[in-house]
Amino acid sequence: MNAACRILCLLAPLTLAACGAEVAGAAATAAALQASQAQQAKAQQQAIQQKLDAAMQAGAANTAAAAASAGQ
Repeated sequence: MNAACRILCLLAPLTLAACGAEVAGAAATAAALQASQAQQAKAQQQAIQQKLDAAMQAGAANTAAAAASAGQ
């Protein structure tokens, strides 16, 4: 084996390893972004559910008030 071949044989795996590290870093960043988006979606879902619950309670109170005034 000549020197150029030896250098190439040593550099090729290092280059591929660096590429793999970059891909792994991108995947970790994407996973963190997805986790953040999921957390935001869950918080938004909870806020909407609270608003729906409040609207249902207000509707029930209005119905009860209407029934009470109709019974007078």
